[in-house]
Amino acid sequence: MKLWQLVSDSFLMAWQALRTHRLRSFLSVLGITIGIFAIIIVFTVVDSLEFKLRGSVQEIGNNVVFVQKWPWSFKSDYPWWKYLNRPLPSISEFNGIKTNCKSAEAVAFRCSRNSVTLHFQSQTMKNINLMGISSDYVKLQPVRLQSGRFFSGADGLSASPVAVIGYEVSKGLFKNQNPLLQNFRMYGQSYCVIGVLKKEGENMFGSSSDYQVYIPFQQAYRFMNLKDEQSDPAILVKPKLGISTAQTMSELRGLLRSQRRIRPNGEDNFALNETRILQQGFDDLFRMVGTAGWIIGGFSILVGGFGIANMMFVSVRERTSLIGIQKSLGSPKIFILLQFLWESILLSITGGLMGIGLVVAIIIMVNSWTEVSLQFSASNTQLALSISALVGLLSGFLPAYHAAQMDPVDAIRVAA
Repeated sequence: MKLWQLVSDSFLMAWQALRTHRLRSFLSVLGITIGIFAIIIVFTVVDSLEFKLRGSVQEIGNNVVFVQKWPWSFKSDYPWWKYLNRPLPSISEFNGIKTNCKSAEAVAFRCSRNSVTLHFQSQTMKNINLMGISSDYVKLQPVRLQSGRFFSGADGLSASPVAVIGYEVSKGLFKNQNPLLQNFRMYGQSYCVIGVLKKEGENMFGSSSDYQVYIPFQQAYRFMNLKDEQSDPAILVKPKLGISTAQTMSELRGLLRSQRRIRPNGEDNFALNETRILQQGFDDLFRMVGTAGWIIGGFSILVGGFGIANMMFVSVRERTSLIGIQKSLGSPKIFILLQFLWESILLSITGGLMGIGLVVAIIIMVNSWTEVSLQFSASNTQLALSISALVGLLSGFLPAYHAAQMDPVDAIRVAA
């Protein structure tokens, strides 16, 4: 008998055995179903969150160094008292870095103020986020215009009262009118709209450009005290092509220590942050969640594996006479072994498919009824089926091996 025929015949016999005991087979795979569901639903949620978080991190600015007062950290023992009295980044430091930092492709300044109120004719919008920025900001951050233009360096130098507004600000303030070259009022000052941003939506950090207004930072002096921490001033620096952020940070450290006249043995009184810090923190978080998913699902799969093994031993015992007859008619050991291995693997894969089906149903309900977006990847499907097949192989090997080693005479005698 050829190998492919052995495999196909043993598969058909295994399939027939499962169809004969449908209820018992269904109950046996529930453990695998729950285990696969637990593992894959955790990985699906983690993958979806990771995708959105990494997208949000890129919106903050990939390959950009942030000069700020407070360092970014995910550590539980954050020594905030060491940073409390640090000075905030200043305009003079921004100008110094822009002039002297040789490794920088672009340098920008940013400050902000929350809960700003805008007025246009009879329309009013509250709780808008105001951003005072330099013209090079668009070289470091993903700012996408729907219409109009962004303000230039000349607009900043002349302190022109111009503004670029977010999508929702445009809709809420100007309704169906064309917002370009319209004038709105903010803190009693009139501003001309020269650009409107594309609709963005809220990112994972809860921020969105849809409800923001951008003005030249030279105009921000009217509304913000840049020595007040609430204005959150920061200097953004992007390295030139081929220069690493580490090299740029080293140069920035030297420039800032010189500007702030820090002694050679003194500690830095500023923070140089980069998105890699956030990414490392998220990597640690996702690793912990993934491990928890493996542990929770692993126990269920272990119980399911023992359930399948127990069923296979029962199946071997019930079919002892059939095994004896098959062997007495010349069936090789491999044929008997494959029958029960196929049965075990099919049981386990069926449980895996049921688990995948539950995950898909949960994803459809969550995506339909909530604003959360979950995505089921092909890699998770492959992982689920691979785990199922492996569990079936391991669970069925001992019963299958026991059946293959039976003596045909003893098997028929025991059955009789």
